[in-house]
Amino acid sequence: MAWQRANRTRFRIGIAPISWVNDDIPGLGDHYTQDQVLAEMASLGYAATEMGRLFMQDPPTLKEKLAQHGVQLASKFVGTLFTDAARLEEELHAFANWVKYLQEMGCRHVIVCEMGGSLHWDPRRPDAREIRRLTAAEWERLVDALHRAAVIAQEAGLLLVYHPHAGTVIEMAHEIDRLLALTDPKLVHLLYDTGHALYGGYDPLELLTKYYERIQYVHLKDVRREVLDVVRREKLDFRAAVLQGLFTVPGDGCIDFAPIFRELVKRNYDGWIIVEAEQDPAVAHPYTYAKRAKAYLDGLIEAMSTTTEGRGGGEA
Repeated sequence: MAWQRANRTRFRIGIAPISWVNDDIPGLGDHYTQDQVLAEMASLGYAATEMGRLFMQDPPTLKEKLAQHGVQLASKFVGTLFTDAARLEEELHAFANWVKYLQEMGCRHVIVCEMGGSLHWDPRRPDAREIRRLTAAEWERLVDALHRAAVIAQEAGLLLVYHPHAGTVIEMAHEIDRLLALTDPKLVHLLYDTGHALYGGYDPLELLTKYYERIQYVHLKDVRREVLDVVRREKLDFRAAVLQGLFTVPGDGCIDFAPIFRELVKRNYDGWIIVEAEQDPAVAHPYTYAKRAKAYLDGLIEAMSTTTEGRGGGEA
């Protein structure tokens, strides 16, 4: 039926390699090989992945490897230090190099996250115990740098999508609001991440509906509510929260994804949807959880298509 056929192909669903090999916590999943991970992704029907430390960085070689498995590269997470005035030009140059790389790989998005002041990823603060919140001057520098970076991306045919992320200076609901209020919507787009939204105090559905016009890329992860309660009560840092099992795949936690998908359908979203469940692969077997996520998401899409057809919205 027309609606069903359209929506089975409309959602381009990929999965990030972080469930197998963790980029945030070195050592987790190091025994997995590039070929094993790509083969498992492909066998489950995932269409794309994101760049991770597991993958080779030479574009022609990586393109060939991805093609062997029928998987494409959707994007790459680029951490920046745009708030550091002394390093800004160097950071923009490094960003431009990654944009060129992603352009060569046929990507249409570059994921950006500010690491200045962050809990775990700011190289200037190796022993950081807490996030160092942005000053007014740093907010101004960040906004200006994001605008400049977005122009670099657009000149290469890519969109800059900002990723609010736990453990960084843009993690809480009011910080997301402030960033989007200060940045040009024609330049700085939003990566919508359900798990990080809930972590930061946003209801994921509210964030989706409030800022849908800014959203150009989607990460789907679930949250174990009981672990989130412990994380908040004991003030655990991001890495400790991950190792405690805070995040999981869609359908395995407390987030209701059905209204989120209904909203995406209503808005005719046709961009990437990337499953990203950051877990310890020794505890949460990556293939098992990736299979569970794909079955859950396919079931949601199937249920919505059946419901819509039953209401007379099937044949066009």
